[in-house]
Amino acid sequence: MTARVRIATRRSRLALWQAAHVAERLRAAHPGLAVELAPMTTRGDELLGASLAAVGGKGLFVKELEAALAEGRAEIAVHSMKDVPWALPAGFALAAITAREDPRDAFVSVHWRRPDELPAGARVGTSSLRRASQLLARRPDLVVQPLRGNVETRLAKLDRGECAALVLAAAGLRRLGLAGRIRALLEPEQSLPAPGQGALAIECLEARTDLRALVAPLADPEAEACVRAERAVSRCLAAGCTVPLAAYAELHGAGLRLRALVASPDGARIARAEALGPAHAPEALGAQVAELLNEQGARAILAALAP
Repeated sequence: MTARVRIATRRSRLALWQAAHVAERLRAAHPGLAVELAPMTTRGDELLGASLAAVGGKGLFVKELEAALAEGRAEIAVHSMKDVPWALPAGFALAAITAREDPRDAFVSVHWRRPDELPAGARVGTSSLRRASQLLARRPDLVVQPLRGNVETRLAKLDRGECAALVLAAAGLRRLGLAGRIRALLEPEQSLPAPGQGALAIECLEARTDLRALVAPLADPEAEACVRAERAVSRCLAAGCTVPLAAYAELHGAGLRLRALVASPDGARIARAEALGPAHAPEALGAQVAELLNEQGARAILAALAP
């Protein structure tokens, strides 16, 4: 059995919280196991002056961590599941998907209680094309302001009056003890979450079966089934972060209910689909919903977004 585990993580306070949470659970599952954090800065953290879509996508948050695994500087990496591309590099594996925190988006503002209270022309900060497109679909009179940086940086910009509101992941705010900043939780009907939102991913080298066994107690079967269905939608559509795509699965009786959408960045065109399927075949459900999205016009939206 592995005697020491080093966890590769980004340096942001949220990423460090997530890695420390996994470390604590590993120590509880394996008394005597030495667990250390190996913080590092990723390209996604450095390139704050451009949108993620323009500089290479959310994969920029994980590449340096994967390099640390390949070079033996860490044994596992902890990511926000929504930041992990649907296609992993050869030789890497998702060893566990943890229990999900609240997957919803959160509306944060100093003066306004919910999005429909915002005055026409109000600026709303978000780094997510998915959030922006759904917001603009309901409120085309608003101005979306691309906003990068960690949670605290974005909140500081809001407090300085650089925008009227933010849309952030509720999970991140809760994990940082900032749930009090949430003015409204946006239900999936208002803002369908990103694939994997609210869950944590533990990644390791595919060949390290010992590490996969080590982290297995941290895996949550319900979250894994839901996330696998959601990520299958992205995979079947070959959709990266340049595409406003949402997918959210939840238990429905003995099976899963999966809802998904693909939108144009301005929210003027949205293809929506949903289906029910068995929890033991989440990828098949994701493929079914992806095909339904294409029937509703997703293929045309994706073609218009192609470079």
